[in-house]
Amino acid sequence: MARFVRWTALLAAAALLTAGCSSGSADDDKGGAGTSAADPSTGDSTSTSALPASLTAQKPDWGRCKATGDSAAPSSDWQCATLKVPLDWTKPGGSTIGLALIRSRATGGDRIGSLLFNFGGPGGSGVDYMPSYSTTVSALHERYDLVSWDPRGVAASEGVRCRSDKAIQAAEDIDATPDTPAEEKAYFQDAVAFGKGCEKAAGKLLAHVSTTDTARDMDLMRQVLGDAKMHYFGISYGTELGGVYAHLFPKKVGRLILDAVVDPSADSVGHALNQTRGFQRALDDYLKSTGQDPDQGSQKIAALLKRLDSTPLATTSGRKLTQTLALTGIVLPLYSKESWPTLTSALDSAEQGDGSELLALADGYNDRDSAGHYGTTTHSQRVISCLDDKQRPTPAQMQKLLPEFEKVSPVFGEFMGWDTAGWCHDWPVAGQYDTPEVGAPGAAPILVVGNTGDPATPYEGARKMVDELGKGVGVELTWKGEGHGAYGSGSDCVDSTVNAYLLKGTVPEDGKVCA
Repeated sequence: MARFVRWTALLAAAALLTAGCSSGSADDDKGGAGTSAADPSTGDSTSTSALPASLTAQKPDWGRCKATGDSAAPSSDWQCATLKVPLDWTKPGGSTIGLALIRSRATGGDRIGSLLFNFGGPGGSGVDYMPSYSTTVSALHERYDLVSWDPRGVAASEGVRCRSDKAIQAAEDIDATPDTPAEEKAYFQDAVAFGKGCEKAAGKLLAHVSTTDTARDMDLMRQVLGDAKMHYFGISYGTELGGVYAHLFPKKVGRLILDAVVDPSADSVGHALNQTRGFQRALDDYLKSTGQDPDQGSQKIAALLKRLDSTPLATTSGRKLTQTLALTGIVLPLYSKESWPTLTSALDSAEQGDGSELLALADGYNDRDSAGHYGTTTHSQRVISCLDDKQRPTPAQMQKLLPEFEKVSPVFGEFMGWDTAGWCHDWPVAGQYDTPEVGAPGAAPILVVGNTGDPATPYEGARKMVDELGKGVGVELTWKGEGHGAYGSGSDCVDSTVNAYLLKGTVPEDGKVCA
C-alpha cells in the first residue's frame, strides 16, 4: 500500500525520470550575531547547557562521500559526516544514534552560513538528493554551505525496512479499495503485518522518529555546524518540520523558506481530504489542457479504474496492472505540468489494453527498480507519520467518511478514504498529536510559498501556515502555477523573491502574488 499524503515533489519527479548567520531582517545582509547557547528565558525549547558536551562539542569528521545503493558517489565538492544525536530526547545523556549529513561549502567569499534542506516525505534521503538539487539553488550556493541529512529512521540514519522486496510485491496485489469482507480483511491484515515488521526492524527507535525528535536534531545540527541562527529550506513535509522547529526554537529562527506547504491545522483525515481535492484539482487542470471536460474525463478515468478492480491489465513485464497500481501511476505525473504528456500516453495505452506505461509510472513512485528491488522511502514515511498522527479512524468510522471523499473526487476519493483507516491501523506505538504545533511568537519573519495548482499540498495550506505561525512571523508568497512546489519551477518572480529573502534578508509584503 503506497500513500500519497505529504509526499515529496522532488523525489517524485526524480522517480518519474527513472521510470521513464542572519536574523532575516531587511536591513541586515550578514546575519545577526549571537551565542549558540539557547537561553530558557527566551522561550526556546531546550537549553544548550542541558546537553552533554559529547553532543554539543562534536566536530564532524567530514570526508569524501561514498556511493549508496541508490546513487553514485557525488563529486569531490561534497563532503559527508555523521552526527550523534540522542535516541530519546528526554534522556539526552543516554544512548545515541548517528545521522548521515552531506554538505558543499559556499562557492563565493561572502558566506552567510549553512542552509539546511529537507525535501519532504517524510522519508526522503537528503544525502542522496542534495547534490542533484544544487543546480536549482546555485545562486544560494554562492553564499551558503548547502547542507542536508537523512532524518532519523531514514536511509543511512538508521533507516527502517519493514518488509522484504518479495513481500512488498505480494502486497501490491491486495485491493486498497476493498469491495468484499474478504478483501477488507486482507487489507487490514496487511496493515497489521506491516506495522509488526516495522516494530521488529526498528526496535526502540520506532518510538523516537517523530517530527519533534527531528526538529530537535536540527537544532543540535545548527550548533555543531557553528551557526547562531537556523537558515532552512523546507519543501512539502519539510514545511511541517520547519514549522515545528520554529515553534520549539523561535529565537533561533534565521531565514526560513517553507515551499509546498502542509496545512498545519488539518488532522490526518483533514490532510487526506485536502490532498484528495488537490489531486482532483490538478487532474481537472490536466484534462482541460487536453481539451477534455474535467467531469467527463474524470468519469472516464474512474471507469478505467473500476474495470481494473476486477480485471487487471497485462503488461510487457509479465506483471499485472491492478487498480491500485494504476492510480499510483496516474498520481505521479500530476506532480509536474511537464509530465502531463506522459500521463496522456499512459492512459491511452491502458485504454487500448496495455498497462505497461502506467505500471512503469507506479514503479517509479513506489521506488521499484527493474530488478524488483524496492527502496525504503515509503517504510520511513509510514513509521514517521504514524508516530506523529494521533488520529486513527476505525474501519467503521472510515465507512461513514467514504461518501465525503468520493464526492470530492471520483478518481482519488475511494483510495484516500480507505487509506485514512489502513495507513496506521493497529500501529505498535501511539501517535503524538492531532495537529502539529507551529506557533512561533517572537521568531523572525518566515517566508511561506504557496502554489495554486499544487496537487499534493493544496494552496490553501500556505495561508493556514501563515496564520498558525502568528502575526508578524508568517509571510505569504503566492505563485499561480502548476505542480508541487514553486521555487525553481519556472517563475522568475518566485525565484528572485526567495533569493532576495535568503541572500539579503529582504522580506516581501505579505500576500505578494507571482502570476
